[in-house]
This record gives sequence, C-alpha cells and structure tokens, in this order.
Amino acid sequence: MKMSAFGKWAASVMAALAACFVFATAAHADGAAAAPTAPTVAGHINWGIWVDADGCQHWWADGGVEGYMVDRVDPKTGHPICATVNRCFVGNTDQLFDTDSSHLTPAAVTRLKQFFETAGAFGYAVYGHTDSRASDAYNIGLSQRRAKAVADVGRSVGAPIVREIGYGERQPIATNATPEGMQLNRRVEIVCYTW
Repeated sequence: MKMSAFGKWAASVMAALAACFVFATAAHADGAAAAPTAPTVAGHINWGIWVDADGCQHWWADGGVEGYMVDRVDPKTGHPICATVNRCFVGNTDQLFDTDSSHLTPAAVTRLKQFFETAGAFGYAVYGHTDSRASDAYNIGLSQRRAKAVADVGRSVGAPIVREIGYGERQPIATNATPEGMQLNRRVEIVCYTW
C-alpha cells in the first residue's frame, strides 16, 4: 500500500512523539546498568488524530500509562486546523429500522453504503435520537445501538467514523406531544467533516 505525503509526514511526527514517551536508562562506564533516571514505558504506543465536535483536530498518543494530546496546527501560521462541519444526512429511523430495533433493513444498508461511498468527507460522526416514549435510559441505549449500526455500515466501506453517540430523547427537534413531532425526533444524523 502506497503511503501519501501526508501519511508519511504524520508517521514521522508520531514517531517523534513516540520517542518522547520512551526513556532510556543510563549505563555506567563498566557496562553495569544504572538506576533509571525516569520511568520506562514499555509496550505499544497508540496514536492518531482526534477531531472535536467543532471540527478542530488534535494529535494524540497513549502509551498505556498516560495519554497526551496537542492541537494540530498549521506550521506556517500556528493556527488550529479545523474542518468544516455540516449535517450531511438525516434519516428517519422509521425508514432505517424496524420499530424498537437496532437492526438496519436491507434497503437502509444499501442506502447508507451508497451515501458513505459518495459523500467524500474525511471523517464522519453518527448521532442517534429517539422520541420520548420509554425511559430515558432505554432510549439512550437504543439510540446508541442505532448509531453504532449506521457507523458500522460506514466502517464496512472504509469511511472514517470519528465518533458515534446516542442521545436518546435529549435533543428533540420537534414536540413529543404529537405523532408527527415524535416521528421527526426519531432520527439518525450523520455529520460530515470536510475542508
């Protein structure tokens, strides 16, 4: 697999960050090991770019003991690198799922695959919402499972999912006092991060 120029640059930056986390022990002239001057971190260091809900990016690294995060900035200006954030898909869950289910219908899977394959964003956030029927805890769980089901379709076609959250009934866009309002509140939203 050929690595892009950005990929090579990101890998070199992450290698430099990783070097900051590993501390070597000093050795005596006779070859005997000295007491460590700083804690030694062993194992694999996970790293990547984390995108805020507002679209701003941060480098992160975690060696298992303590994690670190720094703003990703433009090297020429020093300004944070932030993406354009827009809600690019709103799907009524009545059309995506059976009632009280987090299993996507075959038609919904086809529709979502086509969406993720053509949207062209560098990152996606998936948010699940319900109406106010059932308890708050139940609605949070159902909306989370639905958000995960939609995000999993994106992952299956290589879309980078940066977050998936179930909000349950906590972010209504209409009244829950009418059937029409409740139908509007039962939705899955996909946010696209673009330049």
